Amino acid sequence: MLYWLSDLTDGGDFFNLFRYITFRAGGAFFTALIIGFVFGQPLINLLRRKYQYGQPIRSDGPEGHLETKAGTPTMGGLLILAALTFSTLLWARWDNAYVWMVLFVTVSFGGVGFLDDYRKVSQNSTNGVPGRIRFGIGLLIAAFAGIMAMLLHPEELSGQLAFPVFKELLLNLGYFFVPFSMLVIVGSANAVNLTDGLDGLAIMPVMIAAATLGVIAYAVGRVDFTEYLDVHYVPGTAELLNFTEGLIGGGLGFLWYNAPPAAVFMVDTGSLALGGALGAIAVATKHEIVLAIVGGLFVIEALSVIIQVLYFKRTGKRVFLMAPIHHHFEKRGWAEPQIVIRFWIISLILALIGLATLKLR
Repeated sequence: MLYWLSDLTDGGDFFNLFRYITFRAGGAFFTALIIGFVFGQPLINLLRRKYQYGQPIRSDGPEGHLETKAGTPTMGGLLILAALTFSTLLWARWDNAYVWMVLFVTVSFGGVGFLDDYRKVSQNSTNGVPGRIRFGIGLLIAAFAGIMAMLLHPEELSGQLAFPVFKELLLNLGYFFVPFSMLVIVGSANAVNLTDGLDGLAIMPVMIAAATLGVIAYAVGRVDFTEYLDVHYVPGTAELLNFTEGLIGGGLGFLWYNAPPAAVFMVDTGSLALGGALGAIAVATKHEIVLAIVGGLFVIEALSVIIQVLYFKRTGKRVFLMAPIHHHFEKRGWAEPQIVIRFWIISLILALIGLATLKLR
């Protein structure tokens, strides 16, 4: 919205700064960060008063969680969503359809997660919205985003799957690009959701992935950068840098309260929204495969659950002591901060590898 202040300039005064995406992205970051710091504690106090039992803890989870995490306020993802949405609307251009596409996915998945969390805390039960319903709604949201992306992409890229490193290679998926987009967005949302099991474990890798995708979105949205890097030009995606910076600012504000021992949990309201956002940005920028690298930690977490379930059904035995895999390391005696920080390091390494694909060919 503040972009329109640039109309007040003749090219030489302060308002001219609002023309620059990087300036507005910085504004989005600090706006979301301040919102997180200012409203974090009041939200926690409100949640504690309204839902005194806090987050319901599964009885079949790690034993220590029943003692250390019971009663912690939940639905902290509302803080991230509010900070992210407000900062994006304030600093991004409203005439950019990619911004609205990613915001739609984020808020919609956040709404699904909120309904699930609200049902859990209001009934003091670990049973929320049935999984099939959540999955079905998620597919509808992702389908809309996939169709929107096909319509927004340049004609030569619409329906195409781009590959990292092999930059001249395009696979024409045609209308199958929509179900592929659904797989990317829903898969990303649920993978982040599975990762959100320890204090601070999910939010930092999400911010790392968002920062990487923000750089990619800015690069592929500028013709001079795409010519230098020899990547496909997707006009309009550079504006998504405002969104990713808002996500990082809101995420840091949330992490202040989510750092071990957590004063509030993100749960489905935040994890589904942020995972869906990462998937939507990857679809918008034609970097779906790179997302699997940048968000490799989320892929590992999701695969650990899939492998565990399939192997148990087939043999009656378990590959991991507990899935997702972060609980496996808990069972092996790793301290929670040790797991969290080591997973952060893995996320950073994978993000740098994903970012390197911009130049490699």
